Amino acid sequence: KMAADSEIIAILAGGVSYHRMMAPYIFSATLIAILSLCLNLFIIPDANKTRLDFENQYIKTRYKSVGRNVHYQIAPGEFVFAESFSSWNNTAYRFTLEKIVDNKLVSKISAETAAYDTTRGTWTLKKYFIREYNDDLTDNIRSGKQLDTAIALTNQDFYLTEKTVETLTYNELNELIDTQKMRGDANIKFALMEKNRRFALPFSAFILTIMGVALSSKKRRGGIGWNIGLGIALAFTYILFLKFSEMFVHAGVLPPFIALWMPNVVFAFIAAFLYRIAPK
Repeated sequence: KMAADSEIIAILAGGVSYHRMMAPYIFSATLIAILSLCLNLFIIPDANKTRLDFENQYIKTRYKSVGRNVHYQIAPGEFVFAESFSSWNNTAYRFTLEKIVDNKLVSKISAETAAYDTTRGTWTLKKYFIREYNDDLTDNIRSGKQLDTAIALTNQDFYLTEKTVETLTYNELNELIDTQKMRGDANIKFALMEKNRRFALPFSAFILTIMGVALSSKKRRGGIGWNIGLGIALAFTYILFLKFSEMFVHAGVLPPFIALWMPNVVFAFIAAFLYRIAPK
């Protein structure tokens, strides 16, 4: 509107630089970015819990298994293997827990099944064998029908966390990333994508603001329709690029940090070019 009424021409002709004219827009973009960052890190995850609970109950399947032959490192030197896991009875089949010290296997627990008690947070091993290895290459073997034990593992660790990460605050998300790194969990890509997305999206406020002002500040014959159309097209292209870049992570082509920030880098150059030619 200011460009259509030739107000921007008057501002620049009055001695105000284009950089000074951009100051209130950048200030507004900063406020939007800070608000968006706070919402993404702390407020929206709590809201997502309610949304996902509704979707899981009425729309989608509540859980999705991670598949067969699950192998996790639950603690330094402690490895868990399960051939399969049933979400109906929270039971892992062909369960194995190995403890390794100084690259040597010191103990191994094998069980036909391992059932998780959601109330007590413990596992019940059935038809188990415990083998402890000694330094003199001998071993001690114990067996039994049932054994209750505490393991740093829950039934939730056997489900994909593609949507779970959306319900975690920033600190909870970092804790999950640290845990999944230690375990060697392939699902860490979902947590890393969510973390980088929460920082990348607020930064887009600066890019879209600069592009919007640069495009709309020039007076064009025929009104502001062309400026609005071009600005909306660039904005949708940015969003499409952001979604498309996530496919590189799923395909294993790019790490989450590069893939999620690549649209910002590309469109930052576009915004810089438009900002440079705008005063002319």
